[in-house]
Amino acid sequence: MGRNSFIQMTKLSNVKGRITYISSHAKQENLYAVYETTERKFWRELAKCNQEEFVKSGTEGKCIEARELIIALPESFAEYQPDRLLQLFTNHFKQNYGTECIAALHHNKRKTNYHIHLIFAERKLLDEPIIKTANRNMFYDENGKHVRTKKEILGEDGEIREGCHIVKKGEIYEKKLFTVKDERFKSNSFLDEVKRSYTELINLYVKDENQKLQVFQRGSVYLATKKIGKRNPKALEIEADNRKRQEWNRAVDMALISGIQEPQIMEVKQKRISEPIKSAISRKGRKPNLFAKVVAMAIETLELMIETVLVKKYKESLEQKEQLQKTDASDMESVMPETERTEVEIKEPVERQPEPKQPEMTRLASKYPRFFKINNELEQQNNAIYKKEKQRATKKKELSEIKGWFKGRKKKELQEEIDDLTSQIRNMKDYLPKIVQKVGYRSVQEFLKDFKTAKSEYNQYQKAIAQWQQETGKEPEPQPHGVRAKLAANRKKIEQEQKNTQRTQNQSKDRGAR
Repeated sequence: MGRNSFIQMTKLSNVKGRITYISSHAKQENLYAVYETTERKFWRELAKCNQEEFVKSGTEGKCIEARELIIALPESFAEYQPDRLLQLFTNHFKQNYGTECIAALHHNKRKTNYHIHLIFAERKLLDEPIIKTANRNMFYDENGKHVRTKKEILGEDGEIREGCHIVKKGEIYEKKLFTVKDERFKSNSFLDEVKRSYTELINLYVKDENQKLQVFQRGSVYLATKKIGKRNPKALEIEADNRKRQEWNRAVDMALISGIQEPQIMEVKQKRISEPIKSAISRKGRKPNLFAKVVAMAIETLELMIETVLVKKYKESLEQKEQLQKTDASDMESVMPETERTEVEIKEPVERQPEPKQPEMTRLASKYPRFFKINNELEQQNNAIYKKEKQRATKKKELSEIKGWFKGRKKKELQEEIDDLTSQIRNMKDYLPKIVQKVGYRSVQEFLKDFKTAKSEYNQYQKAIAQWQQETGKEPEPQPHGVRAKLAANRKKIEQEQKNTQRTQNQSKDRGAR
């Protein structure tokens, strides 16, 4: 699989403290730039407004004062000027959503993670603040709730209870500076939208095509790997899970190349991973190694499907070879006259009609010959992996059958051979996505979708061009594809027209001279 973009969103219950943390050189070892779309006073007023509204709502938990996006950048982006880079990414968000932001550009301590912290408000400033003044004395209890009479805020001693207060006539009792919170920031679709938007922006500035990012699609046949945060106590557990996720993704690549359809893979993923994990967590809670065990069983299911398909293909190829060997030259000769007769019948004289235009090849159809070679390379690599896996299975069976105390050396040798084959298989599977990256694709799945479309469009073009040749008797002219090829073809056409014009003018002069 190609590299996925990483964009994470968190809720902030102390926006002022968080702003200080991300924008302070004293607290950040590698702080390169800070960019703000408004004054700091805005964030103080926003925090106050959110806290007041939270108290009024009576909701339990913590008040959400703002939200923060953490956007991972390619390491090559360190070449760009930090101030301008940060300004670009911050203004991109503000233009799309119209809300105020403050952002900081960081590196982690080891300088292996170049990233942006972008804090944004869920409320906007009103064009005109709403200010309300008391027409009479107003009384508020300990919870800030408005009560009708002064008696309701008095204690047994007749004094105002602690936490209660009075707003006197003529004083401001409510001041609104902000709109209500924008509900779209709470939806799951918002984060998906932001991921797509920022991934497209990042890819515009990535110089190496192979380093372009993609958004991991929910409901994909692949499993996304998890990012491990700094000082995460579950780092080892997540690493183990990620290894299993990568094993599944390698198996998915093999399955797709073998010809297993995506719906079948999705069914295995749903029934063998998603449902068992959900059921186990509801019954026993989250347990270490649970995910790895479930995924291992799902991989075995997928590998069995792959083996079934490859064995079937192998048998079909043997049958085709046998069939070709049985077909002799006389059979071929008997077929040819029939073909020629059919062609003659097609070429019977018909009414003269306008000559049809040569069919045009689509962009993907023009890429089919190259795609065909890449697909062949994928299949060859897939078959080589399958053979290695069969060798490993044979070695494992041989190891399990060795009995006795004095066979330690033989066991050790077999185990080393198994480990070596396992390492080779893992490396060969890792090479599968690299094959499609040569033509600009980030995953095997993405390439195979375009390959199938290209194959279909190419076959349609071949049928159309064959019919056109029969109708016109002409040979097709090569068609340019791509911007450069089309520009070169247009340039050549213009040059030819200029030469023809010059020749015509010269001929006219010659006639005049005579």
